[in-house]
Amino acid sequence: MCVGEEVVNVACVPKRSPFRYPGGKTWLVPEIRAWLRSLGYKPETFVEPFAGGAIASLTAVFEDLAARVVMCEIDPYVAAVWRVILEDAGWLVDRILSFRMEAQAVRELLKANPVDLREKAFQTIVRNRVQRGGIMAPGASLMKWGENGRGLASRWYPQTLAKRIMDIYEKRDRITFVEGDGFELIHRFMRDNQAVFFVDPPYTAGGKRAGRRLYTYNDIDHPALFELMVQVAGPFLMTYEDTTEVVDLAYAHGFSVRRVAMKNTHHNKLYELLITPRPWP
Repeated sequence: MCVGEEVVNVACVPKRSPFRYPGGKTWLVPEIRAWLRSLGYKPETFVEPFAGGAIASLTAVFEDLAARVVMCEIDPYVAAVWRVILEDAGWLVDRILSFRMEAQAVRELLKANPVDLREKAFQTIVRNRVQRGGIMAPGASLMKWGENGRGLASRWYPQTLAKRIMDIYEKRDRITFVEGDGFELIHRFMRDNQAVFFVDPPYTAGGKRAGRRLYTYNDIDHPALFELMVQVAGPFLMTYEDTTEVVDLAYAHGFSVRRVAMKNTHHNKLYELLITPRPWP
């Protein structure tokens, strides 16, 4: 098993997602670039079945590492954001820029049960920005002090969010979003040898609780996912928490495993696993 000890400085990585996503992969962007470039060609389709904040897909599009991306998310609130960004970004930007980030306004917004897709998307963006760690799963609490004592406004950057959203909207012709089951998306492209896959499921393998705490939709059949990835025609990169169960699953299916260093939100050095069908530099 190869081990990468150098921790990526995320301050040097472009921030493209509108989400402040728990378990996001901004730190992994250099590895994603290296993997795609190691293929020796530009893939026709980059498939991300568990998109979340979708930094991998956005990197592939913005850095022209794939002709197009197809990304999938099952959480209806996260999905609402992606759908509105790709279909009605101007409305969402106007709503963000006009919102007054005050405690009462936030509480009223988060108590609402929006039926309108656009309002659901806006509520999700705000929730993601004001709850601790960007966690949107049930039970997550609002920030108290925030960054530099700014409270709820400490992660609210309306101009920055507006720019990221409009930048994504300008690339919409190369982005396809699918709301639904990531397994079904893999099945859809598994025989396409022009498709590559970035697979980053919720981390619930080996009894780990992080995925259950961070995400509403976290029930993943990990052995079934490995069985499915054996069958795909194109290259793939899977990411997982470093557990014995995952390593055993990878080796049992003939995959290559590489450990890479990263830092969590508490700045502790941890390792995650990069899994590919064969070794890569």
